[in-house]
Amino acid sequence: MIEVERTLTLQHPLPDVVAYLADFAHTEEWDPGTVSCRPARAGAAVAKGSEWQNVSEFRGRRTELLYRLVRFEDRRLTFVGRNRTATSTDDMTFGEEDGGTRLTYRARIEFRGVARLASPFLRKEFERLGDEVVRRMPEAVDGHLGAEGRPAR
Repeated sequence: MIEVERTLTLQHPLPDVVAYLADFAHTEEWDPGTVSCRPARAGAAVAKGSEWQNVSEFRGRRTELLYRLVRFEDRRLTFVGRNRTATSTDDMTFGEEDGGTRLTYRARIEFRGVARLASPFLRKEFERLGDEVVRRMPEAVDGHLGAEGRPAR
């Protein structure tokens, strides 16, 4: 199992940040490994139990996972993605900080079968991806909510 944790501050109100990140389709904007992410049911409102078809690329290989929003709270979101070789959990906790939002992002990847043997060798690359999330997330949130904290038009 590989776990990566990062904490960052976003210059937008907590409810706006949570609403943006609750729609997992937005991972295309901030997750460097995501190639595409689409709701499993087009047009459905985001709620606990919502699902997304995610295509990710890692080390030149693409993989598909079905992600489900398993925890949808005012200050916490948890998504679990699965396929036959891995389970990926993205857990986000939120707090207010100086008019903005403090986000603690935890990603845990559990490989199954033969893929499990590669875990120790992949940790560094997942740490690098975590660093890239910290760089990209504020830009994505700003792009969606606007630099002044209002929805961008």
